[in-house]
Amino acid sequence: MDETEFWELIDSTREAAEGDPEEQADVLVSRLLELEPELVLDFARHFEARYNRAYRWDLWGAAWVLLDGASDDAFDYFRCWLIGQGREVFEGALHEPDALADLLDDFDEEIDGDGEELGYAADEAYEQLTGTVATDLGIAPAPAEPQGTPVDFEKESVLADLYPKLWDRFKG
Repeated sequence: MDETEFWELIDSTREAAEGDPEEQADVLVSRLLELEPELVLDFARHFEARYNRAYRWDLWGAAWVLLDGASDDAFDYFRCWLIGQGREVFEGALHEPDALADLLDDFDEEIDGDGEELGYAADEAYEQLTGTVATDLGIAPAPAEPQGTPVDFEKESVLADLYPKLWDRFKG
């Protein structure tokens, strides 16, 4: 599975689920079950590599604004959700986290921002296909600390300065 096929699978499952991340995870598992186990592992490698790339302080700050706070776990689930939004939103957010204000059509705190189940979809499909737990993917683990400069999430003035568009749209 190449990168284009990965993103096509993400996009088609998001569209089929009408944007609901939990439903998207269910659809994704179903679609992955149609593939050979090695392709499911390829998908998992693509997902994990992007998940690790998104482990950044500036993106965590954007998640903090969107979610009105984001613990370690909430940020993990946010990164899964962000991947589930597709290539344009994901890459746009990595390029400029404040651009999420323009990239997201709608954002409902009740369902958006939490894609925990998306993070488990490949593991679940692989286990159903093979009866075994997925093997080591052979990619470098995420760094111990987020990349970049730490952000003081507790200071609203700092967040408003770093993310002016997000702040205006979601806090203003």
